[in-house]
Amino acid sequence: MNAMNAMNDMNAMNAENTPPARGQGLSWAECSARERLAAFVDEGSFHEWLPPAARLSSPHLALLGVPAAFDDGVAIGRATLGGHAVFVAAQEGEFMGGGVGEVHGAKLTGLLQRALRDRPAAVLLLAESGGVRLHEANAGLIAVSEVMRAVLALRVAGIPVLALIGGANGCFGGMGIVAACCDRVILSDIGRHAMSGPEVIEASHGVDEFDARDRALVWRTTGGKHRWLCGDATALVEDDVAAFRAAALHWLAAPRALDLATLEVEHALLADRLQRCPPGAEAPPLWAALGVPDAARVPDLDADELRQRRPALDLIRQGGF
Repeated sequence: MNAMNAMNDMNAMNAENTPPARGQGLSWAECSARERLAAFVDEGSFHEWLPPAARLSSPHLALLGVPAAFDDGVAIGRATLGGHAVFVAAQEGEFMGGGVGEVHGAKLTGLLQRALRDRPAAVLLLAESGGVRLHEANAGLIAVSEVMRAVLALRVAGIPVLALIGGANGCFGGMGIVAACCDRVILSDIGRHAMSGPEVIEASHGVDEFDARDRALVWRTTGGKHRWLCGDATALVEDDVAAFRAAALHWLAAPRALDLATLEVEHALLADRLQRCPPGAEAPPLWAALGVPDAARVPDLDADELRQRRPALDLIRQGGF
């Protein structure tokens, strides 16, 4: 008994002396873009390209009387993650909702094209964006299309591109499509990912179609839990920088082939989901149809609890987390 007590005391001491994982206890959603980068990658490893000191801002905003940012709302550069060389980009949701304009998009495209030349272990997109800036319209749309093409070029070259989504603004519009083009999508349980944002749907189709003020509806429809259960996200994590870091390290060396077979799997997934979805149903009936036990409780579960309820169905992308 004394030996057992001594062992328990030693284990407790070791637990107390074990340093927390990098970023542990730090909310991803509450961090700025640079705060996320600093806590996410290996300490001191981030080297920024075209930082604010370069004063590379949008040429369009000043003409409209809109304040500009010297980095145009995105930080790009190289770093290491667990010792692996990576390229990273982090969108600043506090500047125009992370919206993509001409310069913002050019920085992302340049990062991706340089990755094609330098071949890092992976490219990590810390995405937080409402989509294209309406202020820059066509320039922003063209920029997003160039980002998508660069992402797909990297995938063809076998360089994995991971999208990490958990910011307060979610990931919508053009950047929502960019994220869907990536090898892996890592979402927090409070993150949101879709094509059209709630406000856009309400504005175009009316509040009866979608009430953007109904926060529970918004998260049931676009939130991380729903996206993960439907197979649109590879990993579901807590709102914690350390959790994002662990998931990224897990998938760092796991590119997904971009070929006909992969597209056929994606189409089969969508067709099966459509067939199972009850007509006019909201998310909980769909979750139940996908095999999620006690689906009505999903919104109340944290990420760890929900992962334990993962349906034993081949509906989630191969190699899920």
